Amino acid sequence: MDTGQSYSAAGVDIDAAHASLKSVEEAVTATYNESVVGGVGGFGAMFRADFPGSSAPILVSSIDGIGTKTKVAQMAGDYSGLGHDIVNHCINDILCQGAKPLYFMDYFGCSKLEPSVFHSIVTGAAEACQAVGCALIGGETAEMPGVYEDAEIDIVGSIVGVVDEPNKLPRPRISAGDRLIGLASNGLHTNGYTLARKVLFNDHSLSVRDPLPGFEEMTIADALLQPHTCYFNAVYPLIQSDHIKAAAHITGGGLYDNLPRVLPSNVQAKINRRTWEPLPIFQVIQQLGQIPDADMYRAFNMGIGMILVVDDDSADHVINSLNESGTHAASIGKIISGSKDVQIV
Repeated sequence: MDTGQSYSAAGVDIDAAHASLKSVEEAVTATYNESVVGGVGGFGAMFRADFPGSSAPILVSSIDGIGTKTKVAQMAGDYSGLGHDIVNHCINDILCQGAKPLYFMDYFGCSKLEPSVFHSIVTGAAEACQAVGCALIGGETAEMPGVYEDAEIDIVGSIVGVVDEPNKLPRPRISAGDRLIGLASNGLHTNGYTLARKVLFNDHSLSVRDPLPGFEEMTIADALLQPHTCYFNAVYPLIQSDHIKAAAHITGGGLYDNLPRVLPSNVQAKINRRTWEPLPIFQVIQQLGQIPDADMYRAFNMGIGMILVVDDDSADHVINSLNESGTHAASIGKIISGSKDVQIV
């Protein structure tokens, strides 16, 4: 006898989704502060709009994903860093306007919900939020067989922060003679994975478990799955003390496309690439793929996750402060007169 169909038989298990959400509730609510109104499970998340000490608060928002880094995590069976990736990417983006994060929301899409994968990603996101005092107040779990391929996942995040108008970046006084301070990345962060996967896995048939060629102390998975570095705790105090003129998060488009986004039309950036050595993963990708320098510096961060523009007189203080905080920083170039552009020499 035909017993009919059900949502579960069609590929969507509502009970499993509820159980998965319950499993992360403690981690999520641990990010809450006095500004969060209500709790988990509402139709909308609420956040109290009080900004003590701010004379002219401006809300800053951003939304992003982590692209095909999820494919590498799937290959390695290691999803532990992906929640940190999406939160830290979004935090760094609004930091470039001088903003402090207030709250974060996530989207988790999949073909079939795997509770352990979901738990790993959402608890990682909660940990990253907690590290900077940001509330994880909502999200969406979408189980969509037929849209996503088997075992495939998609991760997106949106963030809202606030900056007092006098502290917003970039500041209007950027001029020739200013210094460029590079903040070290720990890998690809969340960009360039489509090219990296093509070179390493498709063209050269390597595995995530293979040692990184020429650097036997790490596997390819180790190199590719380093969680995106968060620069907020190191950089935000320097913004508040008026030492930073501009900040550029080096994401898709690399150094060539991201730095001009924060420059006025009458100056350009001159970067000396000999002031740092690209991380081993970038060296391997370039050598195996025979990729020209210009393409590498447009596709990847090349070991520089954020660039700060500072007055020449303040540069040494900024570098020392960042290094003391545990964020490796160095002078990598300067601002010169000219039309808005980036030279890498």
